[in-house]
This record gives sequence, structure tokens and C-alpha cells, in this order.
Amino acid sequence: MGQIAAHEFISLDGVYENPAWTFDYGFDPKMGETIGAITAESKAIMLGRNTYEMFYPAWSTRTADDDPGAPFFNETKKYVVSGTLTDAPWNNSEIIGAYDRDTIQRIKDETDGTIYISGSGTLVRGLLDDGLLDELHLFVYPVALGSGEKLFLDSGDQTKLALNGTDAYANGVLHLNYGPAA
Repeated sequence: MGQIAAHEFISLDGVYENPAWTFDYGFDPKMGETIGAITAESKAIMLGRNTYEMFYPAWSTRTADDDPGAPFFNETKKYVVSGTLTDAPWNNSEIIGAYDRDTIQRIKDETDGTIYISGSGTLVRGLLDDGLLDELHLFVYPVALGSGEKLFLDSGDQTKLALNGTDAYANGVLHLNYGPAA
């Protein structure tokens, strides 16, 4: 049985959408090492529709010479969670339909290793609610954006997590590694 690990770039006030605002802080090489360690254990990628549609044009034409992460993103099996997407042209992509706990559990059970998620906040919220997310890696940037889609909604539901580890980077970003609360 596999596990599911997600990483999010997030502001202090919980905004994760369109992480272009992260560019102001640069990308500390140690962050790349952390993300590389997560992807190194991964045998599959799972993305929501919006993230897939952002990643496909950004990654599909990159080579290892352009970015050392390109082979992982281009060669790894990709599961796309979407009830509206009808075409997934990126290499090794499969649309699995709208979010369905049982379908994702089956994929998790059949995967020998980690399933990696980047972004895909709606998907991550569903996985948290259903107890399917094994690791949540938050890269918290030292900025409060004031508006934007937040990872944790004001729904009134409580999400409890257990801290597995932390890192602090020279650019002011904190990495908080969480798992399910016991």
C-alpha cells in the first residue's frame, strides 16, 4: 500500500492559489532538496484539474538540462482528478474522474510507494477530510496576502495534524511537515 504526500506553497494567512507571489522570495536550494526528497520516493503524481492545466504547459517541454525535476514530472504516471477535464495530453496522464474516495483509496492501495501532489488545494482538502493524506508539507512564506483561495476553508470543520518535522530556509520560508494526528 502506498501513501500520499502533498506539498503546498502557502502564505501566512493560508492562501495557496497562483503561487506567483512566491517569486519575491527566491527559491532557496535547500527547498529544492526537500521537495526532491519527497519526489524521490514517489511512484505517481496526482493533480487536480487546475494544477494539471498549469503544470502541463510549464513542465511538458522541459528537459533535465532545463530543470532536474523535469524527468520526474514528464515520465511519472499522473492521475488527474477532474469531473470536467476530457483530454489529458501530457505523457502518462490518466483522468480518473471527479473526486471519489474509493477510487483514490484503490489507487493508493495499488501504488507501491508515494503518490506526490503539488498544489491541488481542493483535492488536498478532500484527502484530509477523508483521512487519505499521509504527509502535508507546507512551505509557509513570510507574507499575509489578504485575499485569495485558502487551503483551509472557514467551514467550521476542524483539521488536526501531527508535526513530523520543520526546516527554516534563508529566504524566510518555513517548511512544516505534518501527518495525521494520532
